Amino acid sequence: MQDAEDVRRVALSLPDTAEKIAWSMPTFRVAGKMFATLPEDETSIAVRCPKEERDELVLAEPGKFWIADHEAGFAWVRVRLAALEDETELRDILADSWRQAAPPRLLEAHPGLGLPVKD
Repeated sequence: MQDAEDVRRVALSLPDTAEKIAWSMPTFRVAGKMFATLPEDETSIAVRCPKEERDELVLAEPGKFWIADHEAGFAWVRVRLAALEDETELRDILADSWRQAAPPRLLEAHPGLGLPVKD
């Protein structure tokens, strides 16, 4: 099972990422822009996710994804750490969120980061 330390290790391994406490919780930022948080009791993460995709994720896997009431108007989704299959899934989720927050210079420098692996 993935935990807060796994989130921290994976998030901080992404380029130009830093951890900062905000709203009394750890947040992870790329080039100063937030892409993940470890809210409340650190059993879940909040990550960036386009609203259209977010709704599909929640409908498809409600045991893994949900939308916090105060985040409903924003492009964020919550992920239950205990529901993740493995560290690869955690890395994919965090890298996808990182890509949504990263500036163009970092996206250009790391073009494959967070993209699905082609078979």
